[in-house]
This record gives sequence, C-alpha cells and structure tokens, in this order.
Amino acid sequence: MTLPEPQITRYTRWLAERRGLHFDASTTAGYDALWRWSVGDLRAFWGSVWEYFDVQSPTPFETVLVDEVLPGARWFPGAQVNYVQQVFRHADVAHAAGHPAIVFQNEAMQQRGEMQQIGWPALRAEVASLAAHLKRLGVQPGDRVCAILPNTPHTAVAFLAVASVGAIWSVCSPDMGPVAVLDRFAQIEPVMLIACDGYAYGGVAHDRLPVLQGLLDQLPSVRDVVLLRYLNRDAALPAAVPTEPPTKPPTERLSAARTVHDFDALTADIDATLAPSWLPIDHPLWVVYSSGTTGLPKPIVHGHGGVMLEALKAFSFHNNLGASADVGDRYHWYSSTGWIMWNSQMAGLLCGTTICIYDGNPSGKAGQPDWTTLWRFAADARVTFFGAGAAFFASCLKAGVEPAKHADLSNLRAIGSTGSPLAIDGYRWVWEQMPKVDGQDIWLTPMSGGTDFAGAFVAGLPTLPVVEGEMQCRCLGATVEAWSEPDTSGKGRPLTDEVGELVCTKPMPSMPLYFWNDKDGRRYHDSYFDMYPGVWRHGDWIRITPRGGAIIYGRSDATINRHGIRMGTSELYRAVEALPEVLDSLVVDLEYLGRDSYMPLFVVLRDGLMLDAALTKRLREAIKTALTPRHVPNEIFQVSAVPRTLSGKKMELPVKKLLMGAAPEQVFKLDAMANADCVVWFAHFAARHRQSQASAKA
Repeated sequence: MTLPEPQITRYTRWLAERRGLHFDASTTAGYDALWRWSVGDLRAFWGSVWEYFDVQSPTPFETVLVDEVLPGARWFPGAQVNYVQQVFRHADVAHAAGHPAIVFQNEAMQQRGEMQQIGWPALRAEVASLAAHLKRLGVQPGDRVCAILPNTPHTAVAFLAVASVGAIWSVCSPDMGPVAVLDRFAQIEPVMLIACDGYAYGGVAHDRLPVLQGLLDQLPSVRDVVLLRYLNRDAALPAAVPTEPPTKPPTERLSAARTVHDFDALTADIDATLAPSWLPIDHPLWVVYSSGTTGLPKPIVHGHGGVMLEALKAFSFHNNLGASADVGDRYHWYSSTGWIMWNSQMAGLLCGTTICIYDGNPSGKAGQPDWTTLWRFAADARVTFFGAGAAFFASCLKAGVEPAKHADLSNLRAIGSTGSPLAIDGYRWVWEQMPKVDGQDIWLTPMSGGTDFAGAFVAGLPTLPVVEGEMQCRCLGATVEAWSEPDTSGKGRPLTDEVGELVCTKPMPSMPLYFWNDKDGRRYHDSYFDMYPGVWRHGDWIRITPRGGAIIYGRSDATINRHGIRMGTSELYRAVEALPEVLDSLVVDLEYLGRDSYMPLFVVLRDGLMLDAALTKRLREAIKTALTPRHVPNEIFQVSAVPRTLSGKKMELPVKKLLMGAAPEQVFKLDAMANADCVVWFAHFAARHRQSQASAKA
C-alpha cells in the first residue's frame, strides 16, 4: 500500500506558503514547536484552521477570539455557519471520485453477505426530504428533536436533517432503559421524537414499542413522533389509530395533540432541495450527556461552529483522514448511538470521508462469542481507519483472535483506540495481528478526550513514532498539562514527567456553550473549574513524557493512594489483566479517617475457572512486581462481571461510594449501565463489608 501525503504535512506546507511559518511535523522537536505555536497564539492557530478548511460564512467574523478566558470564551463572533453545509461541500467531488458517503452493515446483513452503500447524492436527497418535512411540521431553530435510534444510516440522515434546520439534536441508544432516557430527554423538553420500533443485538430482536409508548406518556412536550420501522414494517404504537388514507404517507394519531409519521415516507421526497440554515456560530448543535452514574446526567450543549472546527482539526491533522478526492478514506469507529464516538463517527463526513458503520454485537451472537465480527465487516467495507474502545482490543487479545486469518485487512492503514487506556499488551497485539503498511507496523493511534468537549486532548500524528503505552502527542490548539494538587491559594503547578491532574489552561472552540437549564452556570463551573479557578480540570490522571507524548492513568477521582504513593488504576489493571485467566478487573481504594485504607480487587475469570490460592498468589505477585508491594490489594474476589457504563467505562467511583455506605440507587443508574445485573452482587458485598467494619469497630 502506498500511503498518501499526510494531512499534517499539507497543512504545514500551507502555513509556510500563506503565513510564512515553518514547522517540520515529521520530528518530535518540530511538532513540539508547532504545538507550542498553536497554544501560544490561539487566534493565529484557529484562524488558520478556519482559512485552511475554507469555512464558509455569509457574514464576516469580527475577531477569532474575544477574550482568552475560561469559562465563557467567545469564538468568531459575527460568523454564521451550519455543520450540514460543511458536510455537503464535499458531496460532488467525492461522488465524482467514486467515494460513497456511508457504508453500512448490521448483523442480519452480515449473515446474508450483504453490504449497503449510500452515495452522497442519495444522502443529500434523504436529508433534504426530512428537513423539508421538519419545517412543514413546525420545527423551528432552537427546538429540541430527540431520537432513540440504532447506529444506522437512518440516524445519520435524521441528525443531519435536524441540524440543517437549526433544531437541536439529542440521541439515545435503543438499548438504554426508559429511566435513563427520561433522565436525559425530560430535561430538554423535545418537540419531536424520532424512534425505532426495536433493535437487534447478538442475534436477538428487541421490541421497544411498549417502552416507547411509556416514554411518550412522560414527555408531554412531544408534538410529533417519527417512527422508524426497523424490525417490522407493520409496527405501530399501541395507542395509535390510523387517521389518513393509505395512499398518503403513513400517519397515525396518538392523541389530539400528537401525530405519528413514518420515517421512510418523510425521507422519500425526491423533489426537496437541501438548503441548510445559516446560524450564529454558537447556535446549539446537539445536547450530549455525562454518563449519569450519579445524579441526573449533565445535559451538555455544544455549538455548530465549535464542534465543526474541532472535528476538522482532529480528523484531518491527528487522524489523517482526507478531505480530497485523491485520498478515499473509509472511517469506522465501533460505537452505539449512546456514546460520543457516534458523534465522532458522523464528524468524518465533515472531511468528505466515507463513514463505515456497523449495527450489532461486536462479539457475534449471544452465548457464541465471535470476536472476528468487526474485522470481517472492516474487510468487506474496505475500511482504512478502524477504531474501537480499548476493551474491544483487550477482548480480542484474550480470545486469541487472529483477524488476518478471517478477513482481508489489506486496506487498513490505521487503528484507533479510546474509552479507557490501552494496555501495552494491546499495542503489541495490534502490531502482531494487523498487516504491515509499507513494510512498517500499522499506525496505532490511541486518543483521549471526552463527551464534555466533543473532542480529543491527546491523540496521534502519522508523522511521529509510536511508543507502546503512550499516546503520541498533545493535540494542536489544546493547552494540556499535568498539574499538581492545588496549593492553599487554589493554584496548581505544571509537572514534567510526573503524574498529575489533566488540565487545559486555555479555551477551545468546542468546549460547552452551557448546560441546559443551568441558568447561573453554577453546575457547569462546578463540573470543570472547581479545583483550579479559570482552568479546565478534566478528571483524568496524565503524565506528559519527555518525548511530548502522554499516558492516561485513569480517572483521578478513583485513584489508588496507598501510603502516600498515588497510582492510577489503569496501571494495576494492566498487571492483573495480563494474566491469561483474567478477563476483567476492578479495584477501589477505601480511605477511612483514623484507619488504614482497604483496597479490594474484583476479577472476572475465564469460564470454568475459580479463584483459588494459587491464582490469588499469582495476582498478588503480578501487582507487586508491576507496581509496589504497597499496592497489593487487601483481598481479591471473583465476580461474574465488572460494572460498566454504556460506553464501556469501569464504574470505579460508584462501587467505591457503595462500599463507603451509599445506597445502590444513589450511585448506580441501572438504565445507564451495560450490565446492571451485577449490581446486586456488589450491593450484598457492600452490606457484608459494612457489617464487618462495624463489628471490628465495636
């Protein structure tokens, strides 16, 4: 495979020609100079991003950045944009070059050997049709349109149509429980709900119509329902009664003030013309949510312009995805619609890139694990950039999967990972199993960012070396540092080659506009700026290496702090999960005033194995060797599953709070979990633990 010229090289050449700025991003020192310029002169850097990508606005902006403050920075005031306008700027060129907009497959299609391709003209026509109907139904700029949809092209069409008319998008995955959905959508009072009749996962079909009806009963603001009949063409909401002749688009009346419309009918108007509304640059694009493991989820509002600029920068410069006809990238990141990586997948369209989406279980049928599923999809879709959560690669490693024996992956040139730190063994597995690219190991580009700002703080660069266990660099325009704990005045100090709090000291365009219904901004402030005034604290432990790379050590609020030695939980997980018997693990450190801390370790073992004395000893030795003797847990317990959020994150803090005395319903949002059944065991364990602590104290 002959690789095209890296996008970062094209950008630095443009900087030299247009701005007289000379950087060599092919060396560590050269990239460091480029990064320091990008964060040292935010106005010059983000102004160059605007110009380089030729972002269109019918009105000029007054300045790039009004005040360099956090929170409250204002970017490009006076400009008008639309996310959807930027997407379809590439349509004609990409179509002429033979590049589709979307490649799609679900479980049933994979079994039949089918693959769907949607061209740019077809995508534009469906978006135009739905957008026209949204306007006809009275959807206005600023109205909230919520969706409960799987990861299919329908959802991409719905999102783009909603954004094009200036309404505010918000989506939940159909496998989320009704309480979790209501916790999110009730806060923002949608006028329309776009939902599916059900979904299929692991070979099992799940009818969601009764759940949908129950949700609608508790969402009085919804005027119209658009029903995607994904499982059953004859599906109808239980309370719906047809009120129009069948010659018209299927429309059903739910109540005197609510109508059901057929999704396919609303996207079938071939005469509609797409004309995205020009909107103020800070007009809300979508509402996304925190994990919601404790309290109501935070409804985070991002703007059209900020998300667009961050995505263009990240996808072109750091993910090396092309925006020109000569590249022909095909981008896949496995995700449900309930994870910010779905938004990231959609953002590939901003670069004119073909997005390849898969709807279904990445490990095949329930009870019949097959971790080759996504690799076979990647081969059939001719994916060039393959991304997934770190847990996916760990599962492939543990299952002994050799993807190249099952799929032709010769088109792959990059592997992305996020969601949690990728273990060193994960790096090695990727390099051992993936095909070489121009005789070299495939480019492995783990990244770390978040829902909070819909972007990445640290990521990769195709021109720099990859060091196992590290992310290659801090992202351009992201003033990321590792900081010490605040002193008595509330200030932290930057750390060099030491673990500290991940902070961002200067604004980025994609940082939240605000939280919904947070009128005085207090909740927003307390979420990111409570520890260091005027500095974004992200909640992760990070170390910036002498090379300029970065290592994420897990969440800073679930850190192990044994006898004054602070350690990220991910380091312990790397040691424990390196043992072939261990599939998953979770550790918490309970600190008690006046008493020694108590640190239990919970492990999930391979089927048929039991935690005996010999394995317990090996686990303790592995931790002692990899960390320190002080970090050996007090006790080790075998569990059936580790509590995880829907996005796959280990729920360390809720388990810690549970063991410290909180009630399960206070710390776990069961409908926001991937495996809520395991909470019962942890609740019983916590009760026994508290009883033993009380007895010891007596």
